[in-house]
Amino acid sequence: MSDTQPNVLLIVTDHWPAALLGTAGHPAIHTPVLDQLCRNGVRFSNCYSETPVCLPARRTLMTGCTPKQHGDRTFQPYRPMEPTLPTMAQCFRDAGYQAYAVGKTHTYPQRDRIGFDDIQLDDEGRTLYGVTDDYEIFLGDQGHVGQQFGHGMSNNAYQATPWHLDERLHATNWATTTMERTIRRRDPTRSAFWYLGYRHPHPPLVPPQRFLDHYADIEIDMPYAGDWASGDLPYNAQGVQARNVYSEREVRWARRAFYALCTHIDQQIGSLIGTIREEGILDNTIIMFTSDHGDNLGNHGMWAKQNFYEGSANVPMIVVGEAGDDRLPFGSTDTRVTGLQDVMPTLLGLAGIDAPAHCDGRSMVSDAPRDYIYGEFGEEAHSSRMIRDDRYKLIWYPCGNHVQLFDLDNDPQELTDLGQNPDHAETIARLFAQLRTETYGSDSKWWDGDTPIGEEGRTFHPGPNRGLSLTRGNQWPVPPINKKGDMVFFPEAPPKG
Repeated sequence: MSDTQPNVLLIVTDHWPAALLGTAGHPAIHTPVLDQLCRNGVRFSNCYSETPVCLPARRTLMTGCTPKQHGDRTFQPYRPMEPTLPTMAQCFRDAGYQAYAVGKTHTYPQRDRIGFDDIQLDDEGRTLYGVTDDYEIFLGDQGHVGQQFGHGMSNNAYQATPWHLDERLHATNWATTTMERTIRRRDPTRSAFWYLGYRHPHPPLVPPQRFLDHYADIEIDMPYAGDWASGDLPYNAQGVQARNVYSEREVRWARRAFYALCTHIDQQIGSLIGTIREEGILDNTIIMFTSDHGDNLGNHGMWAKQNFYEGSANVPMIVVGEAGDDRLPFGSTDTRVTGLQDVMPTLLGLAGIDAPAHCDGRSMVSDAPRDYIYGEFGEEAHSSRMIRDDRYKLIWYPCGNHVQLFDLDNDPQELTDLGQNPDHAETIARLFAQLRTETYGSDSKWWDGDTPIGEEGRTFHPGPNRGLSLTRGNQWPVPPINKKGDMVFFPEAPPKG
């Protein structure tokens, strides 16, 4: 270990499930660089997104706080970062670090630097909030003004096509190249905290052609589903299943494109690490790789996120320490239950900086493992809550008072729902008692004392998806501010009669 404070590189993707790593045993995905990072550090296999949807998850990651403190367990695109909670970037700067970010941060206002010295922003073309981001400006400078969505694919659906411009103009390449230049332009007299936010593998599914070709001869695994997934589903799960319905051919093509986006990112991370090595600072740099949440990718008939099944909520977590740091034994897998709230105290602690008192998270390296992690999404009928301990996962849908229990040690794909199995009544009661201690705010209406009562169940009635899951058009002239332009996550028709 160095006598000076280490540099810290945090890489955050979007929609990347924990299972999509070669080292996790996936049968098709090709992630040689990330697999090598696992061999050089620690893979935390049971890391969870406490609120598996973009904005709340990123608030938790950046502040070390759960939604009870930062205030968002739904998806509030016009809510600023909580001003009373110093961010991870601010804490590094307060300790004398330079702090720079590149790529997706997903904040409001969009140019809020949330404690960084500067951000080179890729906000996925969200001009509806009033800002043209730096990636869009880059494309314009390259002679492709407004053309990033010329592929015609939706930002929240799973049709796929090859990237339509030169590969060097792809958002993944831009983010990597911009971060490489940021690292080369650093102040050599001060340690640095670098944040790199890749927008993919979040749709649109538009990998460069050569990465699609990479999977041409690889058998693409198909989704799995438990028997419960075709039975009496809770309201939210009905809505998630209804919003994306694809043929077998479309599913296979979507998965191939999704894996191609992952391999593209993996390769670009290799280039980035090469830059750090050539700068002579690799041994003094901590590297963490994770994602804001995962993606069900058709498992249990569901796509995307906003639920607590493994594909959606379990995220990759790889930590590589400084050379010689035996707190992170290379080539190891740690099965403790962790969350995005733990990112901030872990990285600060590895750099020798005390985490602020407001942090809910704990260090994955120096603190004792927790007994369980609590997850929460939503506040009305689409809500769900989770308790995940070292073996079991309880998922509770208050709408319909629907309970699911999975034994992840013996059923990692969640094929068998034990929620109505009387042999597991004691386990369910124990996990509900833990969940009760986490209850706050509007959740109190779903409890009678210590008994969960939920609310009357509903049937989801799929409605028209007029916005094609947030398809974007030509960005020149720049589209206007549009307060009707937000994503409708669960398009529903009024019940007949």
